[in-house]
Amino acid sequence: METIRKVRLALEKGESQRSVAKKYRLSRATVGKIASCEETEFKYTRKKEVQYPTLGAFIERLTEILRQEADLPAKRRRTVKKIHEELQREGYSGSYDTVRRYSRTWKEEHRSRKSAYVPLLFAKGEAFQFDWSEEIVEIGGVVRKVQVAHVRLCYSRMRFCVAFERQELAMVMEAHIRAHNFFGGLCERGIYDNPKTIVQEIGPGKEREYNKRFLQLSSHYLFEPCACTPAAGWEKGQVENQVGANRMSVFVPRLKFGNLAELNAHLEEQMLALAYLSRHPEFQEKSVFEVFEEEKPYLRKQKTPFSGYTTAERRAGSQCLVRFDSNNYSVPCDYAGKLVSIRIFAERVILAVDGKTVAAHIRSFEKGRYILDPLH
Repeated sequence: METIRKVRLALEKGESQRSVAKKYRLSRATVGKIASCEETEFKYTRKKEVQYPTLGAFIERLTEILRQEADLPAKRRRTVKKIHEELQREGYSGSYDTVRRYSRTWKEEHRSRKSAYVPLLFAKGEAFQFDWSEEIVEIGGVVRKVQVAHVRLCYSRMRFCVAFERQELAMVMEAHIRAHNFFGGLCERGIYDNPKTIVQEIGPGKEREYNKRFLQLSSHYLFEPCACTPAAGWEKGQVENQVGANRMSVFVPRLKFGNLAELNAHLEEQMLALAYLSRHPEFQEKSVFEVFEEEKPYLRKQKTPFSGYTTAERRAGSQCLVRFDSNNYSVPCDYAGKLVSIRIFAERVILAVDGKTVAAHIRSFEKGRYILDPLH
């Protein structure tokens, strides 16, 4: 590139191609090529596939060695010279340069993609992080596990969490709806793991194929979903820390409530109390809640709530029952034998026929239950 630059400058000053070729020890054809185009760099592309005739039967052995070396830490890998010496001991009579060229080509073809990272410093309203945890509580006198969705605003460190029966897509959407209402809006970007409820397919780098219903949620609340690099939990380290902190400060000792609604009301109170009491890690003179008040105007608020449900279709039986998730839900007698659309929310089930709602029930998470409404 430097020689091309010098040649182009010399020709621009009026020097002849012959004198330039003699000055820089180039052929007339090369100087003419530089003069006839505007390229600042010439690259040689090999037209034929590289052959390694001297390696012969040792190609498989060399490939095996390179594959083994690639799995080792950098400090423990052998140099190409050492590999060449090992092949010589096994009967290889070719040159070191052939082994070097093949090794370089193989490494380029099998080089892993450069990792992409999520920045760990955030502006007001830029991003929130989402994660799940499993906690043990006592509900209605029974000790059991609940699934807790955690949301954290990255700038202000404001926390939110809500408990559900499961980690389904309907619960993911309901958690975002409640977080939006709790914070008074959501950020420009949401940072997640790669759960199957959200991510249908993981592509190279940050490319993801998201669940269509989840994309509708993100479109409604105007945030861009961003999935972490697999096995890179530090990309959402704030909410990871929040899971552990909430477990010790909120769920210990074991919480006891009559139902999940009472538990979730308590969790909201605790999140507000912790925000008032906790000092912000970057702005030590302020509490988390004070910084949250500064961030709140930058959040994106939607007046219309999102209807966070998934759908399924079942045919109503002769007993006017629709079976879903091992439970039976009743519909009016007029719809027996008809195809019913089920809208599955986090806590309720709505049954519709031809777009018209015909029944609504509290969702059951047990098995073999009959949820009936005789006054349809």
